[in-house]
This record gives sequence, C-alpha cells and structure tokens, in this order.
Amino acid sequence: MSAFGQSAPRTQAPPEALTPAPAPTEPQRPRWMYAVVVAAAVAAIVATYLLWPKPQQRPGAATAVGVRTFKAAVGSLVRTVRVSGVSSARNFAAMSIPVFVGPDSRSNLTILKLAKGGTLVQKGEVVALLDPQSLREHIDDTKDDVAQSELNIKKREAEQGVDWGSLQQTLKIARASLDKARLDDRAGEVRTEVERELLRLNLEEAQATYKQREADIAATRAGQQAELRILDISRQRNQNHFDRHAIDIVRFEIKAPMAGLVVMQPIFRSGEMAQIQEGDQVSPGQALMKVVDVTSMQVEATISQSQSNLLRIGQAATVGLDAFPELRLKGRIHSIGALATRGFRENYFVRSVPVRVTIEGADPRVIPDLSAWADIEFERADNVLVLPREAVHTENGQAVVFVKKAERFEKRNVALGLGNHVRVAVLEGLSAGEEVALSRP
Repeated sequence: MSAFGQSAPRTQAPPEALTPAPAPTEPQRPRWMYAVVVAAAVAAIVATYLLWPKPQQRPGAATAVGVRTFKAAVGSLVRTVRVSGVSSARNFAAMSIPVFVGPDSRSNLTILKLAKGGTLVQKGEVVALLDPQSLREHIDDTKDDVAQSELNIKKREAEQGVDWGSLQQTLKIARASLDKARLDDRAGEVRTEVERELLRLNLEEAQATYKQREADIAATRAGQQAELRILDISRQRNQNHFDRHAIDIVRFEIKAPMAGLVVMQPIFRSGEMAQIQEGDQVSPGQALMKVVDVTSMQVEATISQSQSNLLRIGQAATVGLDAFPELRLKGRIHSIGALATRGFRENYFVRSVPVRVTIEGADPRVIPDLSAWADIEFERADNVLVLPREAVHTENGQAVVFVKKAERFEKRNVALGLGNHVRVAVLEGLSAGEEVALSRP
C-alpha cells in the first residue's frame, strides 16, 4: 500500500457545537407614547384639583398658612424715655496731694505706697504714702536751729548780766563821788573864794555824772530787753518753722476719710493719659483718687431740652450698663438740672438738661465711670389688652387687626389707647386670648 495513495478521513463537528441562529426580536414602542401617558396623568391631577369643591372664604378673611401670630393678653403698658450717661457715686470723698504748710515741703514728692484702684478700704486706712526722707532731714535741721536759738538767748542773758553788774558798779561809784562832792561843798565856809568855787564846780560835775549814769542804766536796760526780744522772735520763728513741718510730716500719710471703693484719677504721662502709680512725681493739690460709697451709685445723664418736660423728680426708671448687657436695676430720678447746657463740637447748638438717676440697691458690678443708660417711666397703663405694634395696621385712618378664626384670618376694627415704640393698648374690638397676625396676611 502506497503512503500517498489514500488520504485521512475528515472528522465532522457534532451538531451541538454549531452556533445557534439568533432569535427574532420584538418590535420597540416609539418614545412619544410615553410622553403622551405622562401628559395625560398631569392633566388628570390638575383637573382634579381645579374641580374639587373648596370652602367659601368670607369677605375680609385670609388663609392662616405661614403667618406668625400673637395671642392678645392683659398686662401693663409703659411709656419711657431713654437717657444715657456715666455711672457715679453721690457719696464720695475726693482725695488730693495735701497742700503743705511748710514752704520746703513742696518738692520731691514721690509716691512710695498707693492703694490699688478698685479695692475696698476702711475709714482711716492709709491709701497713699509720700517719700518723707528729705522732709525728715530738713526737720532735723530746723530742730537744731530751734535749739541753737534757745542757746543764743541764754548766752546773751549771761552777757547782759555781766554788763548789768558793771553798770551798777559804775553807778555806785558815781553816787559815792556825788556824796563826797556834797560833803566837800559843805566845808566851803572855811575855804577861800576860789576853793569854794572849785568845790561847787566839782559838785555840779558829780551830779551830772550821776544823772548820766542813771540814764545809761535805763537805756542799757531797754537795749538789753530789745536784744532778748529779737532773739526770742528768732527762736519763735524757728519753732514755728519746725511745727509746720511736724504737721506736714504727718500729712505725708494720706488716709481714707471714709470707707468705700478706691477710684484712681488719671494723669498725663509720656504724652498720654494714665493712672497714678507708685513712683510717680506729684505736686501739692494734684488730684489723687476718689473713695466712693458703692451703695449710693447713680447715673449722671443728659436729656434733650425738648423732652425734659416729660421728667419729674421721683419717677421710676430701669437702669442698665453697657458693660453688662444682661444687668437691669431699678432707679428713680434724683434731680433735674434747672438750666440747659451746651454740647461740644458737632452738638454745640444742641441744648441738654442734666439728669441724675439714683440706683436702688447695690450690685458689685456697678462701679463709677461706666457708660450707662436709664429708661425713665413717664406714663403707664395697667390691666390693658396689649398687642405688638406690628400687629396693628391702618386702613383709611382706622386701626385694624387680623384675628385668627380656624385656619383663616378675618379683619376687625379696633380702638387703640396708650402706646410706645414697641407695644400698643387695645381698648375695643378685641378680647384677651384671641390670636392676631403679626403681619398683613
């Protein structure tokens, strides 16, 4: 058998291995059919809403959907006027550097000790101490001057005693000479004429010498008394000088004249305002601090002269501080200025009347020199029906409100009474408990 005489037999694939023919597809629907279905559904919903029966709305009524309401209630309505100013104390003691008596106590005034601002002090407590060293040295010198003056007086008295004894001795000698001349003159009968004349001249000379010595005694006595008086005046002057400084050295300790809160006074230092502190150089009469009674706080404010006729002494007020917005205190008008004062700069032509409002009670947060305000009550109505002003509207000159009835609002005319910037009293047309719209529905 030849190798090329017969070819190999062909193998056939099984039927299941053959690729199957694709199945026939269903025909697709056009897109416009979906749009028609959606449009039909929307039309059905709109028709249902429009044809559905609705409740009839009465004239002057509106729906209550999305409208804020307020329930009318009986209360008090107060009209106030606001004034602004600063807090201060009615009872206080202004303290300054003492004006010293001694002329040598007016320089080198340095503060060694100083109470801190905002601290509470008691009456008699030392709140400031000035450097007394230079004054103490001067007092020692003045004390030595007083002692020297006394020694000078004693020395002069001793010297005058010696001089006085010498004058007395001289007077005695003159007296003896006078007596001898008189005795010699009596024996003139036995003498010659010349001798008698000489004796007479000797007697006259002795008399003149004695009178001169007596006059010298009186003049010397007066001169010695004058000298002692001069020395005593000098001693008294030195003593007065010492006494003045002795008073000044005590005043170098500045004590609180009353119990209260320390409020420091500002000074001009290095081109800006600052509080006095230890080590500063001060001068007599310079303001140092205030000691204030914190139980007598007030508000010093001003009000425009156009509104001053609304105020009366004793009117109640509500006081607040800008530093503590949540704080509210009761107060009353203590005084109203008799004359209006001018403003400054841009308010120069605006006249204002000063007002003082006392704060009733005490609060540790109320201290001097804080910006404050007070709402002063000048008109009040109690047990009235109160509404916010935004709930009241005006139509043709008539006040109206919109009262809630079920799910709707009806318009109603009302009569108004007292009102302020925020609320108003309703006298007629509305009852307590009814809800009104805060805005026009």
